[in-house]
Amino acid sequence: MSFFVDPNNPAKRQADSWRLSRSQDAAQMDKIASEPGARWFGNWNGNIRDDVKSYVDAAAARGQVPVMIAYNIPQRDCGSYSAGGSGSPEAYKAWIRSFAEGIGNRTAVIILEPDALTLTDCLSQTDKNVRFGLIKDAMSVFKANGKTKVYLDSGHSNWVGVNDMAVRLNDAGIAGADGFALNVSNFEPTSNLINYGTNLSKLVGGKHFVLDTSRNGLGSNGQWCNPDGRALGAKVTTNTGNPLVDAYLWLKVPGESDGNCNGGPSAGHWWPEYALGLAQRSAY
Repeated sequence: MSFFVDPNNPAKRQADSWRLSRSQDAAQMDKIASEPGARWFGNWNGNIRDDVKSYVDAAAARGQVPVMIAYNIPQRDCGSYSAGGSGSPEAYKAWIRSFAEGIGNRTAVIILEPDALTLTDCLSQTDKNVRFGLIKDAMSVFKANGKTKVYLDSGHSNWVGVNDMAVRLNDAGIAGADGFALNVSNFEPTSNLINYGTNLSKLVGGKHFVLDTSRNGLGSNGQWCNPDGRALGAKVTTNTGNPLVDAYLWLKVPGESDGNCNGGPSAGHWWPEYALGLAQRSAY
């Protein structure tokens, strides 16, 4: 599967702006610019159907598969750096259906709601049940198109225990999904993630999983928000050498801030010097 490389991604724009004045830095930035990434969609999209359709159209024109992240669950991020999301369950259901309309019958990969199953402590039991129901509903809407693959976000290897996460995945309808996603926007080493994912898979019907390797080249230093000294991880591929791991993907855009921490701008904003550091410290 050939994943979509957005020709107008922020790393490409940055590399081009540096090409003459900072040629060595531009070459480093090209490491990010040339790699397939993911597009995040949320409450900042004014017209979700049209925005998704435009992105999927662009990927289809290049014969590539878009990877998209649905990030609009009500009470998102428990009110932290990425707070927001749909204002009600009904609004979220409508948003998901518009998202799916934008995809149409084209091929796509969806990572469904990062942190939604891991960050539930801020919810009442009633709201937890609503959240599990919304994820199950969203997954079924996306899967109505047989060409869309859906992976439910499941945190990472140093967060929620395997048994607990298996219960949450089962409550959220993992049986109907293609699998689960690990390490979205985080830094855990690939070997740890594979061990965790393998054990988790055994508890959820043998489901496969994908890993976000965008920034885990040097593993984690214990921080999750713009930590210093990190590096790009393994390049995007479906040739993982492990039958349970469907792909290494770059789900977090390397260089987009995690939030107002460690000198970074607001969550999702482009931070060129952080991107440059990730590239300079990479193994390639």
